[in-house]
Amino acid sequence: MSDVIHTNSPSLTIAVIGAGGKMGMRVSNNLARTDHSVFYSEASPAGQERVRAAGREITETETAIQDADVVILAVPDVVLGKVSESVVPQLKSGAIVLTLDPAAAYANLLLKRDDVEYAVAHPCHPSVFVERHTPEEYADTFGGIAAKQDVVAALESEDEAKRQIAETVIRVIYAPVVDVHWVTVKQLAYLEPTLVETVACMVGDLLREALHETVHTVGVPEAAARAMLLGHTQVALANTLKGDNPFSDACLIAMDYGRESIVKDDWKKIFSDDQLDLVITRMLHLDGITR
Repeated sequence: MSDVIHTNSPSLTIAVIGAGGKMGMRVSNNLARTDHSVFYSEASPAGQERVRAAGREITETETAIQDADVVILAVPDVVLGKVSESVVPQLKSGAIVLTLDPAAAYANLLLKRDDVEYAVAHPCHPSVFVERHTPEEYADTFGGIAAKQDVVAALESEDEAKRQIAETVIRVIYAPVVDVHWVTVKQLAYLEPTLVETVACMVGDLLREALHETVHTVGVPEAAARAMLLGHTQVALANTLKGDNPFSDACLIAMDYGRESIVKDDWKKIFSDDQLDLVITRMLHLDGITR
């Protein structure tokens, strides 16, 4: 993998707020490999130590953001509103505020200015079907290091020039990126959390629990149970999401039994607006969402 990320675009001034957190470190690692002018701000002593250990300088937030074209708020969702209240008033006109998760934007927690653009971008993470060639690509399950991934993003206005600037930064922080898919903030919220956290991550954890029961309740040797589960998980995803092979008639009967035993009949209610509001209020510890 190259040590430098080439963007083929004019150099930008970028500020990363929360540069020492998990996502802050990830995006900073890639930004540091570009020719953009990047400033790293971090409030916590532990986070500051991580930034310095990576060979990067800490800049006070006020200084980092004063000339920034793009300000990345790489802080937890629960504090995004408070952080935006201190950051947004100080930004230059025309700056872009980029958040890394749609929940706060959907809940209208960000301080708004008419002359500031707002964007959200969330990584898809490398697909289970992505083509991998190197040990680094196989090891990169999260993305942003070596394995290719897509990104879904939202821009609150229809300003094409701002979209291009945002996409330039998005393609860097999540590199290597195949495609950036542009949607609305609400659509992105239905993807994350509803589709991928409420459903996909929950199913993944259910698989972990099922493996535990198979080993510790039924008594199947763990190596055998894990090998069977991991192989069949890939087959199940390939058959259902890619249409690679049909399930056998017996498997279809077992799948119906699984739905009857595990899945509630009304589970699709999670794709309604009131349930989206409900899960986001829970995630952000809010009393409700104001429109």
